[in-house]
Amino acid sequence: MATYVYGGMGAAVDRSDPAAFSVYFLPLMLRNMSSAGYVFTDPADPTSFSAPGCIVASPSYEGNLSAVRQNYVYNWTRDAAVTAMEIAAARLPSRPDSGSGPLDDYVTFADTCQRGTPTLARAAYTIEGRPRDWTDQNDGPAVQTLAVLQAFDQLDPATQQTARTVMQRNVDFVVQHYQQPSFNLWEEVRGQSFFTRAVQLRCLLEVKANTIGLPVPDGTDTVIGWLRQALTEHWDGARYVSVLAPEHPRDRYDPNIDIVLAAIYGAVDVTDPRLLATAAQIRRQWADPASPDAYPVNADDAARDMGPLFGRYPGDVYDGDTDARVGDHPWALCTAAFAQLCYEVGAAVKASGQVPQDALAAPFLDQLGITATTAAADAVQPLVDAGDRMLRAVVFHSDHLELSEQFDGFTGYEKSVRNLTWSYAAYLSAVRARARAVAA
Repeated sequence: MATYVYGGMGAAVDRSDPAAFSVYFLPLMLRNMSSAGYVFTDPADPTSFSAPGCIVASPSYEGNLSAVRQNYVYNWTRDAAVTAMEIAAARLPSRPDSGSGPLDDYVTFADTCQRGTPTLARAAYTIEGRPRDWTDQNDGPAVQTLAVLQAFDQLDPATQQTARTVMQRNVDFVVQHYQQPSFNLWEEVRGQSFFTRAVQLRCLLEVKANTIGLPVPDGTDTVIGWLRQALTEHWDGARYVSVLAPEHPRDRYDPNIDIVLAAIYGAVDVTDPRLLATAAQIRRQWADPASPDAYPVNADDAARDMGPLFGRYPGDVYDGDTDARVGDHPWALCTAAFAQLCYEVGAAVKASGQVPQDALAAPFLDQLGITATTAAADAVQPLVDAGDRMLRAVVFHSDHLELSEQFDGFTGYEKSVRNLTWSYAAYLSAVRARARAVAA
């Protein structure tokens, strides 16, 4: 009788189609969400367990993996929100005469966290719903509101009322604190964050257009106008700068992938020439063999007609585990986000019938073989193909489809904490954007 081993198994799908892997990544992502019957143990207190609706960033913590020096068994407001967006987009079956169990739990857990926290800016909470002693980030309330708005029609009536309360607290926070500095997306630099401003702007625009009876605070239009102007101030003439007026500036912090993430989750037009100029620099620094920041694995992958993989910013030394190899490494979620940008631009070109002609956008398009003379009908496929190559690299370097936080920039093997929830969510989000780009 033949012997089979897990390491020899593969996904029974067309490997050339990145969308085919969504059927695997959705349940892998859902493993990191607790319910009444599926709980996590608190690594800091083995007698304490997760509340329903908690979404852990990763089930990894120091002690359960020999190389890991991090504890990710916490609920980050932002990470949980982008996960909830994908749960909502999946339209999971609802319980009879009720709402979606996971989304009802998500909203209830968000309410628990809000009621016990000293500030809605708190970035992370314990799995029981208590505020963690961690950084304060003003993007969380905005992204959470976007997630709840997307999920609202799948909630049961009682949870819908809780959802309105959760969102109202968040919106009030945004209009009261939008000018204040906070830690940025990567929880490293405190200042005026491009990502934070972008998601706050999108939040207020969607709240203003809501049809569920959510009150729009007085002065919202003023805040919207201020945020629009503030985003333009991040342009330094060559690229968008991720953090203005940083309290403790960091060398080589830009170009930063959080500019791309601001377009994915915030109110930044994906065809904005300044965004595309920044994106071109981001790609060049990690994919151009002449760049001192290029990942060796990207050269290997190019020979396989896949990639490139993307990291956070040049000079990133965080590797999530032993820090034995100093030097930045690519992240699955960053790569999926850039792939989504390609798909979103493709969808925009298809809808408008126009290829961005601004000189600032030219380097981004040139990298994909799209020139000023390329017709719109001929520009969509190269954009889709580019995104597909990036997602194929994510799958290729995954550990049998389980996605960690990072890949080693030299070997391509996974590193850092395992099963990062946002890695799955980012892949699923990219695939949804791909569907819009390839739609007839």
